[in-house]
Amino acid sequence: MTTADLVFTRGAVFTADSARTRATSLAVVGDRIAAVGHDDVHELIGPGTEVVDLRGKLLLPGFQDAHIHAVFGGTELAECDLTGTVGVEEYLDRIRAYANAHPDHLWITGGGWSMESFDGGLPTRQLLDSVVPDRPVLLSNRDHHGAWANTRALELAGITAATPDPADGRIEREPDGTPSGMLQEGATALVSRLVPASTPADRLAGLLRAQKLLHSLGVTGWQDALLGVFSGRPDPSDAYLTAARDGSLTARVTGALWWDRERGAEQIDELVALREKLSHGRFRARSVKIMQDGIAENFTAAMTSPYLDGCGCATANSGLSFVDPQELRSHVTRLDALDFQVHFHALGDRAVREALDAIEAAVEANGHRGNRHHLAHLQVVHPDDLARFARLGAIANIQPLWAAHEPQMDELTIPFLGPERAAWQYPFGDLLRAGATLAAGSDWPVSSPDPIEGLHVAVNRMEPGATDGRVFLPEQRLDLATAVAAYTAGTAHVNGLDDTGSLRPGNLADLVVLDRDIFTAPPEEIAEARVLRTYVGGTLVHAA
Repeated sequence: MTTADLVFTRGAVFTADSARTRATSLAVVGDRIAAVGHDDVHELIGPGTEVVDLRGKLLLPGFQDAHIHAVFGGTELAECDLTGTVGVEEYLDRIRAYANAHPDHLWITGGGWSMESFDGGLPTRQLLDSVVPDRPVLLSNRDHHGAWANTRALELAGITAATPDPADGRIEREPDGTPSGMLQEGATALVSRLVPASTPADRLAGLLRAQKLLHSLGVTGWQDALLGVFSGRPDPSDAYLTAARDGSLTARVTGALWWDRERGAEQIDELVALREKLSHGRFRARSVKIMQDGIAENFTAAMTSPYLDGCGCATANSGLSFVDPQELRSHVTRLDALDFQVHFHALGDRAVREALDAIEAAVEANGHRGNRHHLAHLQVVHPDDLARFARLGAIANIQPLWAAHEPQMDELTIPFLGPERAAWQYPFGDLLRAGATLAAGSDWPVSSPDPIEGLHVAVNRMEPGATDGRVFLPEQRLDLATAVAAYTAGTAHVNGLDDTGSLRPGNLADLVVLDRDIFTAPPEEIAEARVLRTYVGGTLVHAA
């Protein structure tokens, strides 16, 4: 009888397998799961078997992230980091310190600041000028849909009161029309195109830095939501291909090729060629990313009815559809016929409807081809569209961390949506009850890449550490098993990794060990759990 290379025993095992959700032991032979069960698994223990005692711990399938920007996030870790605080003075202190520590940098770049820190979500160039007056500064906000620039950066870009807004963005302005220092959406490219490009070595280092962090959080695979040149950022594809070829890519990665919204169907042949080029080992680029709208906080998310103003009255603005809805149907139908998966950024209810309409057009033309198209973010979903996910086979790609009361939600979103639309936000429970398949991701570096924090919010609809007791739309909470399945089996389904995401014999041994059984702990303590070990294909890639 074959003996196992690795056995986990005497603990809690959550399989994410509907046939048997719980066990106490699991055996691995080579890179595959050989057995899942109880005392019967012990028969596979031999003299060369490594035995991991799970007493007081929990074994899960490795977490997967359905929407992340790993290379960007890893690169930003080496830049001016403004995450983890909302204090304006703290921002300025960090920017000053970073600039002083890097006198040779021609530009000061980085980001992570929160819109809630500034009146109306709009920082000014003068604040940056007070700490770095002589070099250009460009700092992305937390959601990466806007950037804060100082006067020197605006001058170098030639942006003046006479500069028109680009079609896909907005230059915020002072009363006389002078640029104020805040650039929204596509307007960021007016400045970011001048930032010195990262080198291939920089991008590879960023990927490996990100991979190390993600493995420490139990993440064994992900879908990188943007491969291509976007808003002045260089294409991270080369980093993945290099790491896949030299063996340093230990995670399993699906890449989403960027759909250039300034072009049309003529780019599809290029995407086909890239799909062939960017596939090696554990990396493959089989998805196409279409950003259909912006975000609610800067009023660029596409809505079916106008945003409200500060007085609660309807404005003339219903957000932006970056791709013409009729053309979107044609593009998605062609991509589907070529067996591309389409990965939509769809945040407002109009963008969600436009994406679903495009998938419906593809299904009508091509039949159900099993390409597992998915809609990411889903902040506002019209109730009329909930049932369409299951009918069309469209997967709901949720970012649970955003579904909680916090200042950006309470001050910059809810008042401008109004009570009816505000109640349609992040409808995880409704989507589940309507039969949708759920996958989950982080959108890091927009928000934390920690799946355990995401699980906490999905179950509690409160941020970790929240003390005010306010639950954000409690009827949309998920039970823990469903939330874990979204971060494991659901995302594995999105990524076409059908032999991962659940612990069943024959599947790849992508595993994570937590320091406690979160299924037996109070729900409000989920975020306190920590990752002890992470395995990819039975190989240990992280140990605490």
